[in-house]
Amino acid sequence: MTHRNALLAIHFGALMFGLSGVFGKLAESAPVIITLGRAGFAVVALLLAAHFLRSGGAAPSPRQRAGLLLGGLLLGGHWLTFFIAVKIAGVGIATLGFASFPAFTVSLEGLLFRERTRPVEFGMVALVCVGLLLVTPQFDLASDSTLGLIYGILSGLMFALLSLLNRAVTRGVDPVQAALWQNGIILLCLLPFTWSSLPAVPAMDWLWLALLGVLCTGLAHSLFVASLKVLKARTTSVIFALEPVYGIAIAWWLFNEQPSLGMLAGGALIILASVITSRLKTPAVTNPASPIAKTR
Repeated sequence: MTHRNALLAIHFGALMFGLSGVFGKLAESAPVIITLGRAGFAVVALLLAAHFLRSGGAAPSPRQRAGLLLGGLLLGGHWLTFFIAVKIAGVGIATLGFASFPAFTVSLEGLLFRERTRPVEFGMVALVCVGLLLVTPQFDLASDSTLGLIYGILSGLMFALLSLLNRAVTRGVDPVQAALWQNGIILLCLLPFTWSSLPAVPAMDWLWLALLGVLCTGLAHSLFVASLKVLKARTTSVIFALEPVYGIAIAWWLFNEQPSLGMLAGGALIILASVITSRLKTPAVTNPASPIAKTR
Protein backbone atom coordinates (compact mmCIF):
# COMPACT_ATOMS: atom_id res chain seq x y z
CA MET A 1 0.00 0.00 0.00
CA THR A 2 1.42 3.38 -1.06
CA HIS A 3 1.23 6.49 1.14
CA ARG A 4 -1.43 7.98 -1.14
CA ASN A 5 -3.55 4.81 -1.06
CA ALA A 6 -3.17 4.63 2.72
CA LEU A 7 -4.53 8.18 3.05
CA LEU A 8 -7.47 7.33 0.79
CA ALA A 9 -8.12 4.17 2.80
CA ILE A 10 -8.10 5.96 6.14
CA HIS A 11 -10.46 8.69 4.88
CA PHE A 12 -12.81 6.02 3.54
CA GLY A 13 -12.60 4.22 6.87
CA ALA A 14 -13.48 7.44 8.71
CA LEU A 15 -16.44 7.89 6.38
CA MET A 16 -17.60 4.34 7.12
CA PHE A 17 -17.35 4.92 10.88
CA GLY A 18 -19.27 8.18 10.42
CA LEU A 19 -22.09 6.26 8.73
CA SER A 20 -22.70 4.14 11.85
CA GLY A 21 -25.30 6.54 13.23
CA VAL A 22 -26.96 6.90 9.82
CA PHE A 23 -27.48 3.15 9.40
CA GLY A 24 -28.56 2.92 13.04
CA LYS A 25 -31.28 5.49 12.41
CA LEU A 26 -32.40 3.84 9.17
CA ALA A 27 -32.94 0.56 11.02
CA GLU A 28 -36.36 0.35 12.69
CA SER A 29 -35.26 -2.23 15.26
CA ALA A 30 -34.47 -1.53 18.91
CA PRO A 31 -30.88 -0.50 19.78
CA VAL A 32 -30.14 -3.88 21.37
CA ILE A 33 -31.08 -5.67 18.12
CA ILE A 34 -28.97 -3.21 16.11
CA THR A 35 -26.01 -3.87 18.41
CA LEU A 36 -26.46 -7.64 18.07
CA GLY A 37 -26.79 -7.48 14.29
CA ARG A 38 -23.77 -5.23 13.92
CA ALA A 39 -21.64 -7.60 15.99
CA GLY A 40 -22.87 -10.67 14.10
CA PHE A 41 -22.11 -9.31 10.65
CA ALA A 42 -18.84 -7.84 11.94
CA VAL A 43 -17.71 -11.30 13.07
CA VAL A 44 -18.24 -12.62 9.53
CA ALA A 45 -16.44 -9.63 7.98
CA LEU A 46 -13.53 -9.84 10.42
CA LEU A 47 -13.11 -13.58 9.79
CA LEU A 48 -12.73 -12.79 6.10
CA ALA A 49 -10.37 -9.90 6.90
CA ALA A 50 -8.26 -12.17 9.11
CA HIS A 51 -7.97 -14.60 6.20
CA PHE A 52 -7.06 -12.06 3.51
CA LEU A 53 -4.80 -9.95 5.75
CA ARG A 54 -3.21 -13.18 7.02
CA SER A 55 -3.82 -12.10 10.59
CA GLY A 56 -2.58 -14.45 13.24
CA GLY A 57 0.07 -14.37 15.88
CA ALA A 58 0.26 -16.00 19.26
CA ALA A 59 -2.91 -16.89 21.11
CA PRO A 60 -3.92 -14.36 23.78
CA SER A 61 -2.75 -15.11 27.30
CA PRO A 62 -5.34 -15.73 30.06
CA ARG A 63 -4.89 -12.11 31.21
CA GLN A 64 -5.43 -10.87 27.66
CA ARG A 65 -8.50 -13.06 27.25
CA ALA A 66 -9.98 -11.52 30.39
CA GLY A 67 -9.20 -8.08 28.99
CA LEU A 68 -10.80 -8.95 25.65
CA LEU A 69 -13.89 -10.19 27.50
CA LEU A 70 -14.18 -6.89 29.37
CA GLY A 71 -13.41 -5.05 26.14
CA GLY A 72 -16.28 -6.81 24.39
CA LEU A 73 -18.66 -5.73 27.16
CA LEU A 74 -17.43 -2.12 26.90
CA LEU A 75 -17.70 -2.15 23.11
CA GLY A 76 -21.23 -3.54 23.31
CA GLY A 77 -22.20 -0.91 25.90
CA HIS A 78 -20.65 1.80 23.73
CA TRP A 79 -22.66 0.72 20.70
CA LEU A 80 -25.88 0.26 22.67
CA THR A 81 -25.78 3.70 24.28
CA PHE A 82 -24.77 5.30 20.97
CA PHE A 83 -27.74 3.79 19.11
CA ILE A 84 -30.07 4.77 21.96
CA ALA A 85 -28.79 8.34 21.53
CA VAL A 86 -29.39 8.15 17.77
CA LYS A 87 -32.97 6.96 18.27
CA ILE A 88 -33.73 9.61 20.91
CA ALA A 89 -31.95 12.71 19.61
CA GLY A 90 -30.74 12.02 16.08
CA VAL A 91 -27.40 11.32 14.45
CA GLY A 92 -25.84 14.76 14.94
CA ILE A 93 -26.26 15.06 18.71
CA ALA A 94 -25.38 11.38 19.27
CA THR A 95 -22.20 11.71 17.22
CA LEU A 96 -21.09 14.91 18.95
CA GLY A 97 -21.78 13.38 22.36
CA PHE A 98 -19.61 10.41 21.45
CA ALA A 99 -16.91 12.73 20.07
CA SER A 100 -16.21 13.80 23.65
CA PHE A 101 -14.25 10.56 24.20
CA PRO A 102 -10.78 12.19 23.80
CA ALA A 103 -11.52 14.32 26.88
CA PHE A 104 -12.34 11.19 28.88
CA THR A 105 -9.24 9.47 27.51
CA VAL A 106 -6.95 12.32 28.59
CA SER A 107 -8.54 12.50 32.05
CA LEU A 108 -8.57 8.75 32.71
CA GLU A 109 -5.15 8.08 31.19
CA GLY A 110 -3.39 10.14 33.80
CA LEU A 111 -5.47 8.56 36.57
CA LEU A 112 -5.20 4.91 35.52
CA PHE A 113 -1.63 4.91 34.19
CA ARG A 114 -0.31 7.50 36.65
CA GLU A 115 0.98 9.69 33.85
CA ARG A 116 1.31 13.42 34.26
CA THR A 117 -1.41 15.31 32.42
CA ARG A 118 -0.04 18.45 30.79
CA PRO A 119 -1.81 21.80 31.23
CA VAL A 120 -2.56 21.94 27.50
CA GLU A 121 -4.39 18.60 27.82
CA PHE A 122 -6.54 19.99 30.62
CA GLY A 123 -7.23 22.86 28.22
CA MET A 124 -8.48 20.39 25.62
CA VAL A 125 -10.82 18.82 28.19
CA ALA A 126 -12.17 22.28 28.98
CA LEU A 127 -12.63 22.91 25.25
CA VAL A 128 -14.70 19.75 24.91
CA CYS A 129 -16.82 20.73 27.93
CA VAL A 130 -17.53 24.15 26.41
CA GLY A 131 -18.40 22.45 23.13
CA LEU A 132 -20.85 20.12 24.85
CA LEU A 133 -22.49 23.06 26.62
CA LEU A 134 -23.00 24.72 23.24
CA VAL A 135 -24.38 21.53 21.72
CA THR A 136 -26.90 21.02 24.53
CA PRO A 137 -30.22 22.45 23.25
CA GLN A 138 -31.64 22.96 26.76
CA PHE A 139 -30.74 21.79 30.24
CA ASP A 140 -33.82 19.67 30.80
CA LEU A 141 -33.75 15.89 31.23
CA ALA A 142 -37.30 15.81 29.91
CA SER A 143 -35.92 16.97 26.56
CA ASP A 144 -35.10 14.19 24.08
CA SER A 145 -32.14 16.17 22.78
CA THR A 146 -30.60 16.53 26.23
CA LEU A 147 -31.23 12.89 27.13
CA GLY A 148 -29.80 11.78 23.79
CA LEU A 149 -26.69 13.87 24.35
CA ILE A 150 -26.19 12.25 27.77
CA TYR A 151 -26.38 8.79 26.19
CA GLY A 152 -23.91 9.96 23.52
CA ILE A 153 -21.49 11.18 26.21
CA LEU A 154 -21.90 7.88 28.08
CA SER A 155 -21.05 6.12 24.82
CA GLY A 156 -17.90 8.24 24.56
CA LEU A 157 -16.93 7.38 28.15
CA MET A 158 -17.20 3.63 27.48
CA PHE A 159 -15.23 4.02 24.27
CA ALA A 160 -12.47 5.85 26.14
CA LEU A 161 -12.36 3.04 28.71
CA LEU A 162 -12.19 0.52 25.86
CA SER A 163 -9.27 2.37 24.26
CA LEU A 164 -7.34 2.45 27.54
CA LEU A 165 -8.12 -1.20 28.22
CA ASN A 166 -6.83 -2.14 24.78
CA ARG A 167 -3.66 -0.21 25.49
CA ALA A 168 -3.15 -2.10 28.75
CA VAL A 169 -3.93 -5.70 27.78
CA THR A 170 -3.80 -6.23 24.00
CA ARG A 171 -0.11 -5.54 23.36
CA GLY A 172 1.11 -8.24 20.99
CA VAL A 173 -2.41 -9.35 20.02
CA ASP A 174 -3.22 -8.99 16.34
CA PRO A 175 -5.70 -6.07 16.06
CA VAL A 176 -8.09 -7.88 13.72
CA GLN A 177 -8.06 -10.90 16.03
CA ALA A 178 -8.72 -8.66 19.04
CA ALA A 179 -11.66 -7.02 17.27
CA LEU A 180 -12.96 -10.46 16.32
CA TRP A 181 -12.83 -11.61 19.96
CA GLN A 182 -14.64 -8.50 21.20
CA ASN A 183 -17.38 -8.64 18.56
CA GLY A 184 -17.83 -12.34 19.23
CA ILE A 185 -18.30 -11.62 22.93
CA ILE A 186 -21.03 -9.08 22.14
CA LEU A 187 -22.76 -11.67 19.97
CA LEU A 188 -22.60 -14.38 22.63
CA CYS A 189 -23.82 -12.05 25.39
CA LEU A 190 -26.81 -10.60 23.52
CA LEU A 191 -28.01 -13.56 21.50
CA PRO A 192 -29.75 -15.38 24.42
CA PHE A 193 -31.78 -12.24 25.21
CA THR A 194 -32.69 -11.30 21.63
CA TRP A 195 -33.11 -14.67 19.92
CA SER A 196 -36.90 -14.68 20.18
CA SER A 197 -37.11 -11.17 18.70
CA LEU A 198 -35.09 -11.90 15.55
CA PRO A 199 -37.98 -13.28 13.44
CA ALA A 200 -39.78 -9.94 13.87
CA VAL A 201 -36.87 -7.87 12.53
CA PRO A 202 -38.02 -6.07 9.34
CA ALA A 203 -36.40 -7.40 6.17
CA MET A 204 -34.91 -4.02 5.30
CA ASP A 205 -33.24 -3.83 8.70
CA TRP A 206 -31.05 -6.81 7.83
CA LEU A 207 -29.54 -4.72 5.04
CA TRP A 208 -28.73 -1.84 7.39
CA LEU A 209 -27.35 -4.25 10.00
CA ALA A 210 -25.21 -5.94 7.36
CA LEU A 211 -23.84 -2.57 6.23
CA LEU A 212 -23.15 -1.67 9.85
CA GLY A 213 -21.27 -4.89 10.50
CA VAL A 214 -19.47 -5.27 7.18
CA LEU A 215 -18.72 -1.67 6.15
CA CYS A 216 -18.76 0.31 9.39
CA THR A 217 -16.98 -2.33 11.45
CA GLY A 218 -15.18 -5.06 9.49
CA LEU A 219 -14.06 -3.07 6.44
CA ALA A 220 -13.43 0.20 8.30
CA HIS A 221 -11.39 -1.54 10.99
CA SER A 222 -9.39 -3.50 8.39
CA LEU A 223 -8.61 -0.32 6.44
CA PHE A 224 -7.52 1.31 9.68
CA VAL A 225 -5.17 -1.58 10.50
CA ALA A 226 -3.78 -1.76 6.95
CA SER A 227 -3.14 2.00 6.79
CA LEU A 228 -1.18 1.87 10.07
CA LYS A 229 1.48 -0.11 8.22
CA VAL A 230 2.18 3.02 6.14
CA LEU A 231 0.88 5.99 8.14
CA LYS A 232 1.74 7.14 11.64
CA ALA A 233 -0.88 6.45 14.30
CA ARG A 234 -1.07 10.18 15.05
CA THR A 235 -1.92 10.92 11.40
CA THR A 236 -4.73 8.37 11.35
CA SER A 237 -6.11 9.70 14.63
CA VAL A 238 -6.34 13.22 13.22
CA ILE A 239 -8.13 11.99 10.10
CA PHE A 240 -10.58 10.01 12.22
CA ALA A 241 -11.46 13.24 14.01
CA LEU A 242 -13.42 14.00 10.82
CA GLU A 243 -15.84 11.16 11.63
CA PRO A 244 -18.44 13.49 13.24
CA VAL A 245 -18.22 15.79 10.22
CA TYR A 246 -19.07 12.96 7.85
CA GLY A 247 -21.87 11.66 10.08
CA ILE A 248 -23.52 15.04 10.65
CA ALA A 249 -23.25 16.05 6.98
CA ILE A 250 -24.85 12.83 5.73
CA ALA A 251 -27.60 12.98 8.40
CA TRP A 252 -28.32 16.58 7.35
CA TRP A 253 -28.65 15.45 3.74
CA LEU A 254 -30.69 12.27 4.37
CA PHE A 255 -32.87 13.17 7.36
CA ASN A 256 -32.89 16.96 7.17
CA GLU A 257 -31.29 17.08 10.64
CA GLN A 258 -30.20 20.67 10.23
CA PRO A 259 -27.74 21.55 13.02
CA SER A 260 -28.29 24.76 14.94
CA LEU A 261 -25.60 27.41 15.22
CA GLY A 262 -24.92 26.19 18.76
CA MET A 263 -24.42 22.65 17.51
CA LEU A 264 -22.08 23.81 14.76
CA ALA A 265 -20.05 25.95 17.16
CA GLY A 266 -19.94 23.26 19.84
CA GLY A 267 -19.14 20.56 17.30
CA ALA A 268 -16.30 22.66 15.89
CA LEU A 269 -14.79 23.02 19.39
CA ILE A 270 -15.13 19.27 20.12
CA ILE A 271 -13.56 18.30 16.79
CA LEU A 272 -10.79 20.88 17.24
CA ALA A 273 -10.03 19.48 20.70
CA SER A 274 -10.00 15.94 19.25
CA VAL A 275 -7.51 16.94 16.55
CA ILE A 276 -5.23 18.78 18.97
CA THR A 277 -5.37 15.94 21.49
CA SER A 278 -4.41 13.46 18.78
CA ARG A 279 -1.47 15.63 17.79
CA LEU A 280 -0.33 15.89 21.39
CA LYS A 281 -0.21 12.13 21.85
CA THR A 282 3.26 10.65 21.73
CA PRO A 283 3.87 7.37 19.90
CA ALA A 284 4.53 5.70 23.26
CA VAL A 285 1.01 6.44 24.46
CA THR A 286 -0.86 4.85 21.60
CA ASN A 287 -0.12 1.25 20.82
CA PRO A 288 -0.53 0.72 17.07
CA ALA A 289 -0.66 -3.00 17.61
CA SER A 290 -4.01 -2.72 19.37
CA PRO A 291 -7.42 -1.77 17.93
CA ILE A 292 -6.67 1.79 18.95
CA ALA A 293 -9.36 3.74 19.26
CA LYS A 294 -11.42 2.72 16.41
CA THR A 295 -13.40 -0.38 16.75
CA ARG A 296 -16.34 1.92 16.07
